[in-house]
Amino acid sequence: MKVNMDINEIKKYLPHRYPFLLVDKIIDLEEMKITGIKNVTANEPFFEGHFPEHPIMPGVLIIEALAQTCGVLALKRKENLGKLAYFLAINNAKFRKPVFPGDTLTLEIEVTKHRGKMVQTRAVAKVAEVVVAEADLLFSIVEREK
Repeated sequence: MKVNMDINEIKKYLPHRYPFLLVDKIIDLEEMKITGIKNVTANEPFFEGHFPEHPIMPGVLIIEALAQTCGVLALKRKENLGKLAYFLAINNAKFRKPVFPGDTLTLEIEVTKHRGKMVQTRAVAKVAEVVVAEADLLFSIVEREK
């Protein structure tokens, strides 16, 4: 289902904040699938050191953007409101192409298994419909400590 979830609504579900909030908007949301957008700008703090003469978005931050998109999907469920999604595992990660300032990352997530507090997903990042990174991501949904 097409949606237009902006950064303010995303912040209701994720605990991340600048400079570590890596999802700008959600454009599609179903019970077991989500699509997010990360606009990669030249102003990203990581480009200062990765690499100054040839800026490339670090692969671990692409995975983090995918993980945060997964978090929105998991934490938007009624039974998980107010909880946290802890990142447990990354499997089958592949980085296919570099991501540069000016690129728009499309972050596509599909839940492959959901059992109790455990959520397993297939995550794919694309730029202009070309896969730049992919991985299987595993999460645990936990209560926030008070």
